[in-house]
Amino acid sequence: TIFDVCADDHCQRYQGITHHASLNAQHSTLPEEAVRATRGEVLTYQGELCDARFSKCCGGVTEEFEACWEDVHKPYLETIADSPEPHTLPDLSDEAAAQRWIRSNPQAFCNTTDADILQQVLNTYDQETTDIFRWRVALTQDEVSALVNRHFDTDFGRIKDLVPVKRGRGGHLVKLRIEGTQKTLTIGKELEIRKALSDTHLKSSAFVVDKEEVDADGVPARFVLTGAGWGHGVGMCQIGAAVMGSKGYSYDQILHHYYHDADISTIY
Repeated sequence: TIFDVCADDHCQRYQGITHHASLNAQHSTLPEEAVRATRGEVLTYQGELCDARFSKCCGGVTEEFEACWEDVHKPYLETIADSPEPHTLPDLSDEAAAQRWIRSNPQAFCNTTDADILQQVLNTYDQETTDIFRWRVALTQDEVSALVNRHFDTDFGRIKDLVPVKRGRGGHLVKLRIEGTQKTLTIGKELEIRKALSDTHLKSSAFVVDKEEVDADGVPARFVLTGAGWGHGVGMCQIGAAVMGSKGYSYDQILHHYYHDADISTIY
């Protein structure tokens, strides 16, 4: 209560000056040099400060702002491919296109297993997670029904299906229909979907669902979720940005890649 920060994604997790120094043991002044070199610079769009969202890993494509929060379009937070050609991407709000994309393993800046790059972005305990770009979660019928019943404090009965209703242009689910033998409910947006199907929250809402061992009443024994990325996927992709930096891209090139048509303005 004595600090103006929270222990959530809103404020992220400051790891301490010793952590940053250890990452740059021979160049421990690099963070300070970066701060001095960019003093007074801010990211703007049409003269206004940008709402510069970011996530851990976009899974190869970023998401639109309105897919996760208010129904407001922010032109600098549009869907792009996390690649040297950011505008070559199908509209992943189309379910068939999203299914193909999420089940694939496309080339992308954030598609990396380079430990040296990942340690720049991930805390020590996050580095234990290896399925970041693409991931898989298998849930039994009992697990799914218990999760949604507890989350919504109601009885869905046995869960028959998890149906994609609406996706953002980056493939993240905005609305998901939970069909039970006793109750059906459409939920969203992305964070509610992630929380409803996990004890904590799924890595992202950019996932597809497969049903296994469906009985005569249409009730599956298991649901297998195959997903892309870690986080909401809007704005800068932290792992993608780290890879871009390792490839020699400058900080302004990285910002212009993720924040389309934004400007870097010096205000003091």
